[in-house]
Amino acid sequence: MSNKNNYSSVKASRFTESVIREMSRVATQHSAVNLAQGFPDFPAPDAIKLAAIKAITNDHNQYAITWGTKGLRDALAAKMKKDYDISIDPERQITVCCGSTEGMIATLLGTVDPGDEVIIFEPFYENYGADVILCGATPKYIKLNAPDYNFDWDELAELFSEKTRAIIINTPNNPTGKVFTQEELAFIAGLCVKYNVLAITDEIYEHILYDDAVHIPLWNYPDMAERTIIVNGISKTYSVTGWRIGYVIASPEITDSIRKVHDFLTVGAAAPLQVAAGEALMSGPEYYEELAAFYLERRDYLYNKLQQIGFACIKPRGAYYIMADIRPLGWDDDVACAFHLAKEIGVAVVPGSSFYRKETPEGSHYIRFCFCKQMSTLETACTRLEKLIK
Repeated sequence: MSNKNNYSSVKASRFTESVIREMSRVATQHSAVNLAQGFPDFPAPDAIKLAAIKAITNDHNQYAITWGTKGLRDALAAKMKKDYDISIDPERQITVCCGSTEGMIATLLGTVDPGDEVIIFEPFYENYGADVILCGATPKYIKLNAPDYNFDWDELAELFSEKTRAIIINTPNNPTGKVFTQEELAFIAGLCVKYNVLAITDEIYEHILYDDAVHIPLWNYPDMAERTIIVNGISKTYSVTGWRIGYVIASPEITDSIRKVHDFLTVGAAAPLQVAAGEALMSGPEYYEELAAFYLERRDYLYNKLQQIGFACIKPRGAYYIMADIRPLGWDDDVACAFHLAKEIGVAVVPGSSFYRKETPEGSHYIRFCFCKQMSTLETACTRLEKLIK
């Protein structure tokens, strides 16, 4: 029941605004180098920009089919077959959304009921907990333990029950850079089958991998195709975070529910950008290899510099973030450290606690750096951070 003297809902009172986006505003306010929010500061590929211009010029400017243009859905089905040998019906199993963020909330609203439980790995991308709360469900957390970010298999098994509706797996993971192993995914799949639980897999960083890490879709495990929901998008792979083109892949039955929610959330994603995204997805394997090599150079540069400055860093195997322990530099408050770096040093980062629950103390030990930037940007940031060396 709403409080008539308070115009905020009870649900909205249970989470805060995005700390990541807040730190971008702080970066602007203090003219700090923004290593907080994960958006590139370099140009998107020419081919995808030219495809968007062509689509607008050719007047693809009205509503597309609510769940996505046929060209994009066909391209996504071809990609899944080529990359992972997954056969998808583009007419019945794909929903194009306004970014993977909308894909996640549309998925949860379409599949989860009040009173259900949803398992989330901690640390987590900040949207997950809020999305589960907005559905009226209860988030249940399983810790990824630094430095390897492994989890206790017995502890995870104990979280599964008749109340468990879904588990969210983000691999490669934001913020840790963890890439879930074949054995870990097999264990999770076995629990999902045993308890008839949905697996919602956020695979937005699928092509950003290092050190021979391999992305394995949970969909391909026995009996998982019917209960896996893939949430993805083009933002990270094609450096177009502002386009907001995401998608959800699921069984026809689940897709029907997601499409209904998506329709009334946003109607549809931008039509000309969907046309351009469809063309981008035709990129050959060399594009993805160059992308990984591009980010590997930046990962190694930033990791080595942060280590030299005195942070204790955990080297990621995927995505484009580094979690850095601030305690060796004498800090024990991540929020105070993050604001000091932005205001006094000129580098914006994200406090680690934004990826943890309030009751989890480990979050205060870390800050997160992103390295999806030009080398000159990273060099400037590291020069400023060298002021921390005592």
